[in-house]
Amino acid sequence: MDRRVGLGTILVQWGRIGCIGFGGPPTHILLLRKLCVTERGWLSAEEFEDGIAATNLLPGPASTQLAIFCAWRLRGVPGALLGAIGFICPGLAVILALAALFLSGQPPLWLTGAAAGAGAAVAAVAVHAAAGLVPASWRRARNRVRWIVYATLGAGATVLVGPWVVLVLAGCGLAEISLRDNTVRTMALPLLGGVAGGLPWVALKVGALSYGGGFVIIPLMQADAVDHYHWMTGAQFLNAVALGQITPGPVVQTVAVVGYAAGGLAGGLLAALLAFTPSLLFVVVGGPRFDRLRASAAVQSFLDGAGPAAIGAIAGSAVPLGLTLHHPWQAIVLALAAAWLLLLRRGVVTALLGSATLGVTAALAGLAVG
Repeated sequence: MDRRVGLGTILVQWGRIGCIGFGGPPTHILLLRKLCVTERGWLSAEEFEDGIAATNLLPGPASTQLAIFCAWRLRGVPGALLGAIGFICPGLAVILALAALFLSGQPPLWLTGAAAGAGAAVAAVAVHAAAGLVPASWRRARNRVRWIVYATLGAGATVLVGPWVVLVLAGCGLAEISLRDNTVRTMALPLLGGVAGGLPWVALKVGALSYGGGFVIIPLMQADAVDHYHWMTGAQFLNAVALGQITPGPVVQTVAVVGYAAGGLAGGLLAALLAFTPSLLFVVVGGPRFDRLRASAAVQSFLDGAGPAAIGAIAGSAVPLGLTLHHPWQAIVLALAAAWLLLLRRGVVTALLGSATLGVTAALAGLAVG
């Protein structure tokens, strides 16, 4: 495991990726492969692909776990810790600074317009994210009728039960295990409640109980942050999601904006710590057992149920996100973003930046943006 790559090198190189990793998991995987396999030869192509396969079996942000896994393969636990710090902290600093601007009492007009424009596109981004996950999940489905049922349940739960969608995701996974293995196997889920424990619970379930990639944070957080605890308005939540997409590093850093809204800088840091700690622990504790994890029929069955439900939840989040829009011009921006992403198949970052530009134009033209 110890390839004698310097710990300082890991911190610098993973920090570089954390600074330039715009565009979400596809970009992160490309940069990690280029660094670890192509340029430096620290890992073989087979080792890297095994890392992708193993981390895709885990709940939470897969590209973050892959970054931690690669660093762990090079220098064990110290490498994993420094890799996590380098990969996560640059984007975290940027998103917290932007959160302070967006959530201030009187942001400048152009900034409010940019937020309203980018936020208008988020529902289309959610559908685009779900659509991108469908092909691989559909191919691996052993029973496609059940796949459709799980996806439908996930979508319906996002619209109807809000913060409890995580229980539906877990329930679909357990249902698939029971249907395939003819036995119900229990999985422990932390059940935290109350306002005092609200932020830890929201952050923890994002980091430890999300299946289907980083964008599943939307159905896991929206109802809690907006409707249940009232930490932020619906428009502010749209801004938070947009910020998570256009800043470098993991998309899951959106949770830091929610934490900032709930408790200022300390809340943002706490939310990020709780959301990312499971990823580090999963790799450090589970790394030596990844081969058995990949071979586990129970794990595969659980993911065959929870995965489609997560995709449905991501797609379903477009409904409450769309209902958050208040101004007619935002509906036009949403339609343009949907065409850009789903018909023209262009990138998410350009869609959000273009929508933000339209929002600034609307604000300067005197249209309502608040």
